[in-house]
Amino acid sequence: MTLSEEAESRLEDLVALQPTKNSELQDRWSMDSGSDVHQYLESELKEYYYRDEDSLIRATPEAADLVGMDVGEDIVRVPELQARILDVIAGPDEDPQSVVSVLHALREETDLDPDTDSVRSGLRSLEDKGVVEVISKTVPTFRLAVERADLQVEVLDDPVEA
Repeated sequence: MTLSEEAESRLEDLVALQPTKNSELQDRWSMDSGSDVHQYLESELKEYYYRDEDSLIRATPEAADLVGMDVGEDIVRVPELQARILDVIAGPDEDPQSVVSVLHALREETDLDPDTDSVRSGLRSLEDKGVVEVISKTVPTFRLAVERADLQVEVLDDPVEA
């Protein structure tokens, strides 16, 4: 199956962001709804994706080969906000942080000024990728699930800013 330039670009996003959710692709692709994402995936990329046991969207090995992207477990490809979260969040042996604590760290240590919902969403996406864990207390708190030195983080271009 030959893909259009748009479909190949979106397949690259899918491979890079996996595991991902409709909402993350919706934001990335500037679509109106998760339903639009699902419809696009089914109509244009059906052969190249599947949903895992947690209903997260994953690319097939053929998709990664087609776009020429390494999908090693030590590579985490994330949007800018998530990359900065990884820079400031507590390490695996430190006390975990609340969403608000991570938000304050981002504002103090970077030039970003995200809202609470963006930070919460970013933390949940990083949890889906297995690099952040949730430690449940009165409120959910977060910390790295792996050593910072063991991560190779690649920041994806933001298509909205491009």
